Amino acid sequence: MTLYIGLMSGTSIDGIDAGLLDIQGEGMRLRAAVAREWPEALQRRLRRLAEDYQHIGLLELGQLDTSAAREFALAARELLRVNELAPGDIRAIGSHGQTVLHQPHGEPPFTLQIGDPNVIAECLGIDVVADFRRRDLAAGGEGAPLMPAFHAAAFGVPGERSAVVNIGGIANVTLLAPDGQVSGFDTGPGNCLLDSGARRHLQQAYDADGAWAATGTVRAELLARLLGEPYFSRSPPKSTGRDMFSDDWLARALTGLSIAPADVQATLSELTCLTIADSLQGGSGTDPKRVLVCGGGAFNADLMARLARLLPHSQVGTTAAVGISPEHVEAAGFAWLAHRYVSGLAGNLPSVTGARHPVPLGALYRGKLV
Repeated sequence: MTLYIGLMSGTSIDGIDAGLLDIQGEGMRLRAAVAREWPEALQRRLRRLAEDYQHIGLLELGQLDTSAAREFALAARELLRVNELAPGDIRAIGSHGQTVLHQPHGEPPFTLQIGDPNVIAECLGIDVVADFRRRDLAAGGEGAPLMPAFHAAAFGVPGERSAVVNIGGIANVTLLAPDGQVSGFDTGPGNCLLDSGARRHLQQAYDADGAWAATGTVRAELLARLLGEPYFSRSPPKSTGRDMFSDDWLARALTGLSIAPADVQATLSELTCLTIADSLQGGSGTDPKRVLVCGGGAFNADLMARLARLLPHSQVGTTAAVGISPEHVEAAGFAWLAHRYVSGLAGNLPSVTGARHPVPLGALYRGKLV
């Protein structure tokens, strides 16, 4: 038995997930997980950093880097406490950090995650593997998505065409072919614009169960404008972030239209599901036998119903059916990537990210001297 902890906060910045992964040989099991909410003031600052990055100074960036790391460390400490584990019981922590800007096609390309791993290692006395994305970028890849390799290891079934769909702030898909080939990419907005609408119009963090969106009507003109975004027609490999699918992006699409907020929410929900479904059917023209949904969108009944309607020949369910609760998949995935790093194994899939070759992902921050 070798235990790893994975730490993850997604594009929605709605909280930190910490997962305890038990890896034995080729097998793995998520033994436990906890979720930690961001302190409200810090959450607001992080969202402003991600959404208004052009007006953020170095002082604010440095403070948030350390403050976020302290919260990641507290989430890991809580996971240790509830499982009655000592730091010495953990081989390593895989900490993704908080993505604040992802520009794989910038000049030069870069991606930025904060949550200083030095702070986490010092707080806990456990080795930390972090900075998972930049080596793939250095090798010519997108640096994202990184979960398809884990999805294949955790959920792949030989001889079956299936898919894993993560609906976080940004949605991404993993296609698992019957012959073991893996592909995947970001499809576009997941929950980010939906959550923003709920905060603005409902004064709630999110639209629970998609109940508000379900009261609206999909508006064809707005949907057509949104689908006209060039990103959707780009061929993989591709990845994106909140800097592209921002509130300003939506505001531009709404220019000259008079649409009720509930109808905007319904149209955004349809956009999320249409772009996912189109991605799963692209190329082969055949729906996957199984579609396993994870991320916060798995708990949105409206999104799940729309996706099932658009994929009538697939069994659409969540990853809970195969052993990992939807909200904990990415935390488990970064624990697995930490295991890959300390084992001297590649963590990326060039077929997904477009990197020139497999590379180790991450860097090691020692918890204590050995």
